[in-house]
Amino acid sequence: MSGLRERLTAALSAAGEGSSDHDLNADVHLPPGRILRPAAVLVGVTEAGRVVLTQRSSLLKHHPGQIAFPGGKVEDDETPEQAALREAREEIGLDPASVELLGTLPPHETVTGFTITPYMALIHGTFDPVPEAGEVAEVFEVPLGHVTDAARFRIEGRLWQGRVRHYYTVPWGPYYIWGATARILRGLAGRMSCE
Repeated sequence: MSGLRERLTAALSAAGEGSSDHDLNADVHLPPGRILRPAAVLVGVTEAGRVVLTQRSSLLKHHPGQIAFPGGKVEDDETPEQAALREAREEIGLDPASVELLGTLPPHETVTGFTITPYMALIHGTFDPVPEAGEVAEVFEVPLGHVTDAARFRIEGRLWQGRVRHYYTVPWGPYYIWGATARILRGLAGRMSCE
């Protein structure tokens, strides 16, 4: 466990910039002075070295069926750290007492107008997820080595709002990990290779 903690802590202290859903789309010109809504996610790694992810419910209005970290918007009366822990408890039944926060990855700007703060954390003990039925279809784990190997990432594109938008993907078995989740993981992969 100490070796895993050291690797993740070293990655967090590596130099690097924030990321964006627009990184791979040079033709996008973002308006200056835009106001982004704060959000936070938990990039939780189990003692076995596996990253906890969710598949969002197909019934949700926003991002149905997509793969995501537990997380969501920051409420007015809480910090981003509190939001990440609250959302993880609500979405997957993760007890905050079993979470060791290690630090944050750089913020990520989404096409939907959020700035996400990703909290890197170790999850201690046995974790038996309890998916929140209204939001989460499934909770699953991916080996940390898979999502921190830059060679496993691909750049793909699809038509969105009349133009082709490019994004990172890092598939795992039947799970198509893409968009903001894959971009945050790609940033982590770059930092882990700098250890």
